[in-house]
This record gives sequence, structure tokens and C-alpha cells, in this order.
Amino acid sequence: MSILNILRYPDPRLHKIAKPVNAFDARLAKLVDDMAETMYEAPGVGLAATQVDVHEQVIVIDVTETKEGLTAFINPEIIWTSEDRQVYDEGCLSVPGVYDGVERPSRVKVRAFDVKGEQFELEADGLLAVCIQHEMDHLVGKVFVEYLSPLKRNRIKTKMIKEERGIARDKALQGRRY
Repeated sequence: MSILNILRYPDPRLHKIAKPVNAFDARLAKLVDDMAETMYEAPGVGLAATQVDVHEQVIVIDVTETKEGLTAFINPEIIWTSEDRQVYDEGCLSVPGVYDGVERPSRVKVRAFDVKGEQFELEADGLLAVCIQHEMDHLVGKVFVEYLSPLKRNRIKTKMIKEERGIARDKALQGRRY
């Protein structure tokens, strides 16, 4: 397994729309394993393939404390949402250190395939429902900050760009020999 590079907002690749998975093979299984390892290492509770620059409809989620509840959702589709909504403070591995309230349906039902190509349905509420919706947004090129006001979004974008410049500068300085 490998740790994958997570794209950081506002990287334009985060806005690419993912294509459906057609082959349930060893390559897909390795991608899911690598994504899970990357998510746990980050640490996070969900990761979409889009975030690691693979534009296929694949997400991994584990909202358990024990890290024993990993679920892979291949070609997921939400087939039902509740009318009642909730605001949840969301964060994102592609927008590190930023959390803000996003309103979403409080319960969802999702249909997807597992890594072996077996179809399943899952009804979720609470953090799992939020996570499913958040990660599925990535598959259509949407980052959670797009639910925020333009002012907040621009502040976050500026912050992320400044941080990225600082990281690049630090890496360049580390490469110098004195």
C-alpha cells in the first residue's frame, strides 16, 4: 500500500468530474487500499478519488473510532434524502485546518458497489450521512467551501494559497546546501 498525495484547494483538479468505474479488478482494489491508508494517515474519516487526482467514482469512508468500519463506495448514487436537514461543522483533507457549518439532509440512502462489484444499499444518518454527501460532492467537482459565502470562500482560498507558497518555499530551502 502507498500514501497518496492529497490535492489542496484551490487546485483546479478538485473540480474535475469523476467517471464511473467499469472494471472491478486488482487496480481498483489497490486504489481503494491506498486511499484508505492515505485517509487514515492524514487523519480523516473520508476520501474521494478526486482528492488524490484519480477521477473515478470511488470513495472510502470510516467514521468509527476504532478504524474498523472501512466502507468503499464505487459508483455511488444517493437514491433518497430526508426532508429534515442539519448543519454540521465540516472539514476536508483538501482544505486542511478549515471547518465550517454546512447544511445537508440529515439522512440519506445510497446505492453503490463494493470493490468486488457487488451492489449494496445503505441508509445513513449523523456523521456517516454527512460524510457520504461530502465525499460524493468531490466526485462532481465540488468542495465543501463552495457552500460558504463568497467572502468566506475567498478568505479560505487566499489562506490556502499562502500556505502552499510557504510549503514550497520551505521545501526549496531544505534542498539548499550551505
